[in-house]
Amino acid sequence: MLRRAYVALKPIADRIIVEIVEPDEEKVGSIYVPDTAKEKPQQGKVIAVGDGRRDGKDIIPLTVKVGNIVLFGKYSGAEIKHDGKDYLIINEGDVLAIVE
Repeated sequence: MLRRAYVALKPIADRIIVEIVEPDEEKVGSIYVPDTAKEKPQQGKVIAVGDGRRDGKDIIPLTVKVGNIVLFGKYSGAEIKHDGKDYLIINEGDVLAIVE
């Protein structure tokens, strides 16, 4: 059973698709920080989730749900671009926390 919001990507197994959420920029004075110097975001909104992790013949459903805001490791997953938006495909094990 696939649970997804509006993206035409279907993750498999225990993978989830996260839309990367860029933090709000704060401008101090007139200092310009180039994109190459900015830290990679580590927060995103879950757009789609796979069916779950296999344990023998059983499928263990995922903890994260579509719409959750999650924190993940800095170098987690595979970055993709789809329809002009940046997404990250990660395993549920790479999720560090769900923001409530």
